Amino acid sequence: MNFHQYYPIDVVNGPGTRCTLFVSGCVHQCRGCYNQSTQRLDSGVLFTQQAEDQIIADLNDTRIKRRGLSLSGGDPLHPANVPQILKLVKRVREECPGKDIWVWTGYTLDELSDQQREVTQYIDTLIDGKFEQDKKDLNLEWRGSSNQIIHRFKID
Repeated sequence: MNFHQYYPIDVVNGPGTRCTLFVSGCVHQCRGCYNQSTQRLDSGVLFTQQAEDQIIADLNDTRIKRRGLSLSGGDPLHPANVPQILKLVKRVREECPGKDIWVWTGYTLDELSDQQREVTQYIDTLIDGKFEQDKKDLNLEWRGSSNQIIHRFKID
């Protein structure tokens, strides 16, 4: 998996102060996409064990009260990204107690494969659906178009 950007401190992509990772790869090619540079799987840089370790360290850094991790892109649930994303969200669940995980995807919940759906077992919030230019609404919270749905999962 490749990624384009990692923000150890972010207050825009989800509630509270967060760590945010923008991964590479998206099959949806939404007209009006605000992040077109992330669409190719081979763009950006390789997501290494060191990068994963940094995210865990940042989430657990007590000097900054972070609420959680946001995963966007590209598409974290692109089939090529799912194995690494699944490993990351499992690790956050195990090693970062009390941190929530938000994921943005162009797939709808109904379109998810079994492997993609497995990721949702470890996350708190999924914002799903392609960005649709004709449904763009700047007043929406956490999403760009009115077709996109915020799914909140209860994580025990």
